[in-house]
Amino acid sequence: MDIKIEITNNSDETNISITGEIDVYTAPKLRESIFPLAQMPNPSIVVSLANVSYMDSTGLGVFIGLLKMVRKNEGQLRLIELSERLVRLFRITGLNDIIDISSKSKGGVQ
Repeated sequence: MDIKIEITNNSDETNISITGEIDVYTAPKLRESIFPLAQMPNPSIVVSLANVSYMDSTGLGVFIGLLKMVRKNEGQLRLIELSERLVRLFRITGLNDIIDISSKSKGGVQ
């Protein structure tokens, strides 16, 4: 499956909407698209995962790398509108403790 990445910038934050699957095949395209956004000073990045149907450990690795880069540049990262399945994946791996996934989760999952 392919991945679609839409990026919208406004004065306060960069909004990223991802559609498709995030796996070993699509992660390089995702990384190439979003990592440069985290290299700016004080980046504020909000990623909507509402239309992500699947994510494997490679996808988790992309978000860990993004978080490290955002923090290095004194910014913030939020992942929003996660399906219950994705919330469970972040909780099982403990990444919900280091990445903000609680805001505006899909289906009311907090």
